[in-house]
Amino acid sequence: MRQLENVSIPTPVILFWLRRDLRLEDNHGLYQALKHHENVLPIFIFDRNILDKLDNPKDQRVRFIYQQIQLIQKKLAQLGSSLLVSYGKPVAIFHALIKRLKIKAVYTNHDYEPYAIQRDQEIATLLQAHQISFHTFKDQVIFEKNEVMKDNGLPYTVFTPYMKKWKAVFKPSFVNRFETSSYFKNFLKIKPLPLMTLKEMGFQASHDDFPPKQIDVARIQQYDQQRDLPALHGTSRLSVHLRFGTISIREVTHVALTYNEVWLNELIWRNFYMMILWHFPHVVEHAFKPAYDNIAWINNEEHFQAWCVGRTGYPIVDAGMHELNETGYMHNRLRMITASFLTKHLLIDWRWGEAYFAKKLLDYELASNNGGWQWAAGSGCDAAPYFRIFNPHLQTQKFDPELKYITRWNPRFQELTYPKPIVKYKFARERALKTYEKALSIKANISS
Repeated sequence: MRQLENVSIPTPVILFWLRRDLRLEDNHGLYQALKHHENVLPIFIFDRNILDKLDNPKDQRVRFIYQQIQLIQKKLAQLGSSLLVSYGKPVAIFHALIKRLKIKAVYTNHDYEPYAIQRDQEIATLLQAHQISFHTFKDQVIFEKNEVMKDNGLPYTVFTPYMKKWKAVFKPSFVNRFETSSYFKNFLKIKPLPLMTLKEMGFQASHDDFPPKQIDVARIQQYDQQRDLPALHGTSRLSVHLRFGTISIREVTHVALTYNEVWLNELIWRNFYMMILWHFPHVVEHAFKPAYDNIAWINNEEHFQAWCVGRTGYPIVDAGMHELNETGYMHNRLRMITASFLTKHLLIDWRWGEAYFAKKLLDYELASNNGGWQWAAGSGCDAAPYFRIFNPHLQTQKFDPELKYITRWNPRFQELTYPKPIVKYKFARERALKTYEKALSIKANISS
């Protein structure tokens, strides 16, 4: 614990562990810690169980997190307190903290991913062995776990009924703010502790231009009309802030309820996929619908690499991949087009595409990424039917008719040297239908 080497904290402390909630305002777990205790010390762990798997020293997500940590540290310093930042494996970090500090309790917010659940169980066991209480709270979703269920007590597996039940049980009080600022006086009084650098953790510092955190109400009001047009700035661009909790889901949901129901439905999709991951953790490695694990994927390595770098010969697909590779972002309509192309045109396992997006997306979130890929492949809950195969040409005509998006991200698409399509659409579509029908043991008669 290098940060504590020259620091003495004789006072018993309450730790608040920041994870996917990188903000001090409207933070449920932090509110509970500050309301019920004095001497609250916020901590953040750069988790080596996660970071050691990253192979890009310029990973934008690590840079984004570090930027948010710096902002939190600055605000805490203004309040006469500090953030304690560590780099390592959480269990080892907590062992060290228990040795150095008099810890009365640890507060944090729920996380629903399989790794996070296992991690928190290990931490809870360790703390219990030292008579330290561990308190966790719902913060990153409006409804969690078993809070929106069918009347028979089973989880929903189709979105529309889930959405209707979500809205039926919702109450305005569910988006009330947790006024943490009322209790900021209860932060531990301590001089700012030094932050280790990105370089010390094996990453490179930069000045990335991340999407702003502000909610653009005018854009939200037009969301239902513009969200499918990638050439426009028609979406909220808040996904990275929801992913890392730099903005409250309660604030965002309140705005959606006020200004645009279509955007609200998209937030409910996010909630739906988190619920699916919680109840059906097998989706991380397997198809939600077991029969889809029988698909005989071709998994052509050359075709996969062409898709990754945007050299498929289909301008809109390539444009989407260029945007992803250059910015860490991809418009949602393009996420569907590129995913459909990989799984249906190229018959490459959806898990390959999901893993590539997981490496590249700044807003990567396991539940939504997995749900989106399984939707495109037809293997997920409430998925696109296996016979829905996006035609890149028709998608272009419908959503980028003036080729503005393609021209921006794939400007060489009209050059003579531009690659020919790696597969022909009609051939690829017929091949996909036959492959899926064989795997699913069905006889389909689907017209083009």
